[in-house]
Amino acid sequence: MSDKIAVIYWSGTGNTEIMAQNVQKGIENAGGSAELFSVSSFNVSDIDNYSKLALGCPAMGAEVLEESEFQPFYDSIKDKLANKKIALFGSYDWGDGEWMRIWQEDVSSSGASLVKDGLIANLTPDDSAVNECISLGETLTKA
Repeated sequence: MSDKIAVIYWSGTGNTEIMAQNVQKGIENAGGSAELFSVSSFNVSDIDNYSKLALGCPAMGAEVLEESEFQPFYDSIKDKLANKKIALFGSYDWGDGEWMRIWQEDVSSSGASLVKDGLIANLTPDDSAVNECISLGETLTKA
């Protein structure tokens, strides 16, 4: 039986959604099966059905996770992340990726295993960023 993988993201402009679709593509390229959810369509009570998660959220404001939907969702699943394999991704407009470093530390402290450093793309993902998203999905599948 292959691992069930959920790709869960929040996207305001569509950039992080493009990343999520390509992470899903990488999972499928590697022989995995992934379900793609916008954060508002994911039922938090289903989190235990997945051993692997790809979580995507752009940097907002002063380099923080999106606060009205994604942060409350993340807070609600954080205590259920122990022993899960996690991939993080998101787009940003300015700054140096501080939000991703903070998020990585938070996920690691919950007992989850990051399969790779969080992937960040500046604004709309270019071909290189798309390929990195596909690679991240492949890495998550094989983890």
